[in-house]
This record gives sequence, C-alpha cells and structure tokens, in this order.
Amino acid sequence: MSNDYLKLSGRRVLVFGVANRKSVAWHIAQQLAEAGAEVVFVVRSPERKESTAKLLANRPVFVCDVERQDEIDALAAELQAAYPDGFHGLVHSIAFADYDDAGMRPFHETTRAQLLRTFDVSCYSLIALCNALKRQLSQDASVVTISISTTRMASENYGFMAPVKAALDSSLAFLAKSFSGFSEVRFNAVAPGLLKTSASAGIPGYVDSYLFAERATLRGRAVQTEEAAAAAVFLLSPRSSGINAQRLVVDAGMEVNYFDQRLVQAAIDGLP
Repeated sequence: MSNDYLKLSGRRVLVFGVANRKSVAWHIAQQLAEAGAEVVFVVRSPERKESTAKLLANRPVFVCDVERQDEIDALAAELQAAYPDGFHGLVHSIAFADYDDAGMRPFHETTRAQLLRTFDVSCYSLIALCNALKRQLSQDASVVTISISTTRMASENYGFMAPVKAALDSSLAFLAKSFSGFSEVRFNAVAPGLLKTSASAGIPGYVDSYLFAERATLRGRAVQTEEAAAAAVFLLSPRSSGINAQRLVVDAGMEVNYFDQRLVQAAIDGLP
C-alpha cells in the first residue's frame, strides 16, 4: 500500500485553534504533517502566538481574533499574499463559552450576552472565515470543524454551549449548499465524546463527567484526542471525497451503551 494512502502529500491546510500540546488542532496538525501535508497555523492573539512559539517553532503562524471582522479581512489579505495558490483544507477548532463570574446557572438563566458571544466565537466564526477565504480554497477543498458527540444530552455543566454546537452542526449543510454554487468544497464535523483537553478542564464538573463517559464507552476507555484528530485528517483527505455536510461521531460506542449493566448496577446500589 502506498505511504500516501490519504493523498495528503503536498496539500496545504490552514489550521485554526492551537492553544497548546493538548489541543485537538495540534494533534490534527501533527497527523497532517506526518501524512506529508503543509500546515499553516492561525492563532487568536499575539499573546497566544508568543505562548505557542516553542510548540510552533519554524512553522508559519498568523494571528486573527475571529470576533473582529477587520482582523478576519486582514488575515485573508495576508494569506492571499503569502500563499497565492491557496489552500486544500481548513480546520476550524475554535470554541469559547462565555462563563461569567456567577458560574454555572440553570440554562433558562443564560444571558443574552453570554449566548451571543459564545455563538459568535464558536459558530459564526466558521461562516465568517469561510466567506472571507472562499476564493483561496481550492475547488475540492475540505473544511472540518470540531463539534461534540451529541447536543441532545442536557448536561447542566455544558449549558449553553450545546445549543451553539447544534447551530454549528446545522451550518454545515447550509455552507455546503451555498458553496456548491461555485465549487466542490466540502464541510464536515468531527464529533468526539469527552476529551481531556485544557479547554475542557475549565468546564465546571468536567472531570466527573469525563470519568463517567469513560465507563460508558463499550471498551471502557475514554476517547483519545489522537482518535478525534485521525477522523479529522480522514475528512480533510481526498479519500473522503464523497462525504459532505456530515458529522462523524467518535465516541467509542458510548451512545449505544447507556444501559450497560455496570452503570445500571452502580445507580441501583446508590439508591437510598
């Protein structure tokens, strides 16, 4: 079998969202590089560029705060100048939940400001970036975003982020449809179960949820960030050319295993 089975050698991919070594975006970038792809990074601020300088040493790194349209427009111009032949892929691994000093509230107490800012950063940014970069994406480019395995599990500590991720998932179909008028660019999401990342560590009660999710998988082991990254790399590759406007769930079977006897017995044993 060819070492370039994924046909990624020589393809250039733009990766948004690296924060540190635990980032999903970083794991995707590593696997892309191993497959022979050229990776160009975009981070959110000069401070983030400085903090990742050692990690991203000798790699092209651009800065863009996706909450600012002027920075998105400036990024598009910089990339056009630096890479006039464009990109074969784009990774959108950007998420932000606007938890305030009050901590977790019941969902019905979510403020307008919280929800709108979270939507802006975590969902609308995909639309804004794709629009700004539409002429720089190759005819058969692949855009991949990072979602979650389910937006229908009402976990209190995930709060208003799940509806925002649901909007992100829905936007894939509309982006795919609108781009189909002038290209064959594909839009898909990797939807992993609970991962051990620095961003997730900031969610109240996440560790307990992570440990439960690990027990709920069919294999009894948590989903690894590398596994989610591998799914993203497949979706970025020409080998997935027939997949468009889809979510690829990576949860080690957790979705089908809520009635596992171990979980049921533990709940029964805990009854008063």
